[in-house]
Amino acid sequence: MTMRPAIFGLKGPELEADERRFFRAADPLGFILFQRNCETPAQIRRLTAALREAVGRADAPILIDQEGGRVQRLKPPHWRAAPTAARFGELNARSRAAAREAAALNSQLIGLELAALGIDVDCAPVLDLARPGAHEVIGDRAYSADPDEVAELGRAVCEGLMAAGVLPIVKHMPGHGRATVDSHHALPTVDASREELARSDFKPFRLLRDMPWAMTAHILFDSIDPARPATLSPTVIAEIVRGHIGFDGVLVCDDLSMKALQGRPGDLAAGALAAGCDLVLHCNGIMSEMEEVVAAIGPMRPVTVDRIRRGRQQLDEARKNVPATASIERLDALMKA
Repeated sequence: MTMRPAIFGLKGPELEADERRFFRAADPLGFILFQRNCETPAQIRRLTAALREAVGRADAPILIDQEGGRVQRLKPPHWRAAPTAARFGELNARSRAAAREAAALNSQLIGLELAALGIDVDCAPVLDLARPGAHEVIGDRAYSADPDEVAELGRAVCEGLMAAGVLPIVKHMPGHGRATVDSHHALPTVDASREELARSDFKPFRLLRDMPWAMTAHILFDSIDPARPATLSPTVIAEIVRGHIGFDGVLVCDDLSMKALQGRPGDLAAGALAAGCDLVLHCNGIMSEMEEVVAAIGPMRPVTVDRIRRGRQQLDEARKNVPATASIERLDALMKA
């Protein structure tokens, strides 16, 4: 089989026979879970095992969006309701040390929950800046309006996840904070100059350029490439993501089925890879669309294989033996301080 540079979603809480056959033949690198796929801990453990069995790889990455707040696929009563990013920003205004410790503890707890289910990649933290007048799609998912504070708290989150054995994905590179429309429904356009963006939106990503994975933003930056959104722009990826920011890890595009991108799924997948993304992400679980993606993309590039290998090595070096009950009381005390 030829492993393909794709991450796919699926329809429901169980792997259906047609999905199993498709994934076995298509051999995507990995999978992503949403709330529709998550019911109980035992069910998710069965599902993650079945997905890996379908592609014949015990190390196939399985992703989820578990930020906390309103973007949290695993919810009570089986899982903890984690705070929003903005709560850590508020704590940071009172105590920088407490905020950093709390962010790390919180993500460590999230990581332990995910690892126990067979989920090994979390699409977090959000490094987008909080900006007045922007669309609420980011809103309280942002830690702060200050790029240095965002970077410091974002690094704490990454360290906490990796300590628990889960890879973080920083998002949405090179910055989604200025968007005035929701990229799930339309394409946001940003008209700020490259110099202004470098001082603000790009800075948290540059400060965390050593992280193993990042996710692109479906944003049109007029001052850099007025014709193509970042996900599909060779200019943005080469000059900003790989150049100015200096990121050399695994770059996965945001969901191809979001309405910010116009076109056939296969064309979009091919375009994202041609622009410089390492992996394409397709989330809605619609079989016909996934078949188009597979038909349009080739095998994994050697540079992508190497970036994935380096990310796993980075995770192995960061992983620690974290007691499952070590952090809850301390986190509560810090958040109430």
